[in-house]
Amino acid sequence: MRTAEELAGLDALETIDVKHEPVIRRLWSATWPKLAAIALALFLWQCVVWSNWKPEYLLPGPGKVFPELWEQIQNGTVWKAVRLTMERALKGYAVALVIGVIVGSLVARVRFLRSAFGSLITGLQTMPSIVWFPFAVILFQLSDSAITFVVVLGAAPAIANGLIAGADQIPPILLRAGRVLGARGLRSYWHIVLPASLPSFAGGLKQGWAFAWRSLMAGELLVTIAGKPSIGALMTNARSLRDMAGLMAWMIVILVIGVAVDSAVFGTLDRSIRHRWGLVDAATA
Repeated sequence: MRTAEELAGLDALETIDVKHEPVIRRLWSATWPKLAAIALALFLWQCVVWSNWKPEYLLPGPGKVFPELWEQIQNGTVWKAVRLTMERALKGYAVALVIGVIVGSLVARVRFLRSAFGSLITGLQTMPSIVWFPFAVILFQLSDSAITFVVVLGAAPAIANGLIAGADQIPPILLRAGRVLGARGLRSYWHIVLPASLPSFAGGLKQGWAFAWRSLMAGELLVTIAGKPSIGALMTNARSLRDMAGLMAWMIVILVIGVAVDSAVFGTLDRSIRHRWGLVDAATA
């Protein structure tokens, strides 16, 4: 039988070996599954085209879509559209984040507000964003404000519910200990409620971004503003021209942005929280 000291030494050696693993090998281990998934998706896409399920002018293959996408990248159209769309997304998400945190914090800790608005927040979250657009257009006309309004309504309830769910899972003993140590009011929120709610709150932030992104894409497809060639506006233009290669090229842009944001922002946030909470083994991180 090995002693606890020997086992601890073996764990330390394993951790050192993993940390000193060549960077290229670690990058390749993390990259090749994604590349394999992309290759498989492209192959299946091409197989559907080869099957003649739809005429190629209705369902073009990768050989026609990617050259169209590359042309849009070279002439700068993609960068202008992505910049405008991301400005709208970040603006709407920032407003939703502020509202979601405030509402979630109040509803999570005030019993009267929980009884009054808890179900309402969930109801708002389940409403399809598309149903808000007629109302938003009447209020704000065809403008950026109409799109932002719907993005906020799509994202804020998800963020609030994430914070509420996290606060519900806080052990009562932590709150009592905080009060004994002087953490009351805002200090209790800052030092106890928010840190203890982080795992669920991070899930709410991710879900809020997903709702915001979907709402934004729906808004840009429905609300076309002259002189502002966003991703949604260019997709609408491609649909009007029956340019299926161009339409699918913009769909790929939307997918790439979604994957990039999830990996770079929310994936990093999730890993950071799991490390902080001791939910990731150092030897396998």
